[in-house]
Amino acid sequence: MAKKEEDIEKNLTGDDLPQADAIRSSWFKRVQKGILTSTSEKKEIQEGLWTKCPECKYTCTTTELSENKYVCPKCNYHHRIGSAEYFDILFDGDEYTELYANIRSKDYLGFTDLKPYDKRLEDIWKKSDLHDSIRVAVGKIEGHEVLICCMDFDFIGGSLGSVMGEKVARGADYCIANNIPMIMICKSGGARMMESAFSLMQLAKISGKLSQMSDAKLPYISLLTDPTFGGVTASFGMLGDLNIGEPGALIGFAGPRVIKETIKKDLPEGFQRSEFLLEHGFLDMIIDRKEMKQKFGVIFTLFKN
Repeated sequence: MAKKEEDIEKNLTGDDLPQADAIRSSWFKRVQKGILTSTSEKKEIQEGLWTKCPECKYTCTTTELSENKYVCPKCNYHHRIGSAEYFDILFDGDEYTELYANIRSKDYLGFTDLKPYDKRLEDIWKKSDLHDSIRVAVGKIEGHEVLICCMDFDFIGGSLGSVMGEKVARGADYCIANNIPMIMICKSGGARMMESAFSLMQLAKISGKLSQMSDAKLPYISLLTDPTFGGVTASFGMLGDLNIGEPGALIGFAGPRVIKETIKKDLPEGFQRSEFLLEHGFLDMIIDRKEMKQKFGVIFTLFKN
């Protein structure tokens, strides 16, 4: 019984009992009025049907977002997506062949932080279909055969490890053997600390393979997405014949918070965003995801000519 009705009933005398019964009756009627819908008639809303833009808070269905290439229909914010979504967007007819999917990371050092590295890997493999922080696939973009290496941030922050280095190196060999270009879609927090020097060695390994592609006169395009940091930016992420950014992507070596605390100064507006990097000469162009496939087709046509 609501507090108001309790207080009224306490103040009633014996002669007022009929009035108390009326109060109880009216209270129960109000409660009944709110539960007239049976449980069987209620419809549950499935999870994942709606998504909210982190930038402008616009809410739309996941179907609408995917049809718009995971770009906010209102403010053009580019949502973070993984390799499966990029392959679907870029490859003709969503037809491609994944290469080197059987290669997996191994704990050579017996590294332990909050949990052992091998246990961390096992947990990720159980929860997702990702084998490591990068997938390599070959298919056609606007009729041009292309090999794409795409990082997945959901796998330990897209960190650079020995498996990533090996997959990219083999991908470069595949490009040279088949005379096709390579696109590297970067999305990484940097080197994988659990692999220590094994991780850092991949910077030189991949850079060397890209040098071989350059000698073979095969295009290498680096697409930097949000976020791209650390050793990836410091090496092969910026070695493309064309370095391209997505709109609003955060790209750098150290994060803006670390830089600000180090130099003790406020940073320029938009610092480390792709638009800022384009203005200062670190990028060659910015391509909207909705136009990316068509633009890549034009680029590869120009390279052939």
